[in-house]
Amino acid sequence: MLSVLDLAGSDARTNEDIFTGTSQSMPLGRIYGGQVLAQSIVAACRTLPDGRNVHSMHGYFLRPGDSAKGLTFSVDRIHDGRSFSTRRTQAFQDGVPIFSMIASFQDEDPGIEHQTPMPTGVPGPDELPDVESHLQGLHPMSKRLFTDRPVDLRHVPSPIYLTVEGERMPSQAVWMKVRRPIPDSPDIHRAALAYLSDLTIQESILRAHGVPWATRGLKVASLDHAMWWHRFGRVDEWMLYVQESPSARGGRGLATGRVYSHDGVLMASVAQEIMVRVPEGAGDGA
Repeated sequence: MLSVLDLAGSDARTNEDIFTGTSQSMPLGRIYGGQVLAQSIVAACRTLPDGRNVHSMHGYFLRPGDSAKGLTFSVDRIHDGRSFSTRRTQAFQDGVPIFSMIASFQDEDPGIEHQTPMPTGVPGPDELPDVESHLQGLHPMSKRLFTDRPVDLRHVPSPIYLTVEGERMPSQAVWMKVRRPIPDSPDIHRAALAYLSDLTIQESILRAHGVPWATRGLKVASLDHAMWWHRFGRVDEWMLYVQESPSARGGRGLATGRVYSHDGVLMASVAQEIMVRVPEGAGDGA
């Protein structure tokens, strides 16, 4: 994860800043959306002075990416003000954009403060089984999608990889952290949180209808992604990702999430809409 977030500069210039990067190897060859999202944040950060931090982004996933090919990122310096900066970043493969994002950055300023409290009564990560214990019977190639990730995940109530257990409800919580300590750079931690934010958020939509990821013929693709960073926190320590889906219809579902540090600090809010096509007869207990 850290190696793909370490983008290279380029001597190529138009009226934009150009960076290049690589992808993590993926068993099915398709780039993980959270990766290109995090890389786009890193590229934009490279055009800003220290201390001006990302606080929001809105992006669209335009085309699937090929993890075997390199990526080019162009950053347009749309605006620099006294306290805020705005950047547009686009990720390209084969000369066409696969992801487009606008992000805003701000100097740290004092101000009024409140937050929605972290839910109570959620089992802690040490009380829950790790992801590998839920993958019995899964094909080795499919299992690599989970075990090769640099992230440790613990689901509440349980994962929906193979089956959906318990009540059909449009909500869940997931404890998450990267598996090893990472550098102290706040920009790296914020980009890594963006990387993590694309994991599991779609599952509140599927859980509501009893549809596990292993459903034959299921098609899911992220359409857009929005994120707001509220407070700094380390991603190499446990965080609670509280997720819910307010709506699904017309082949699309909306999911929202809140990310808390282990001690209850609200770090970020997330929203994502996905395309979801469920084969006839699947889900809802079928």
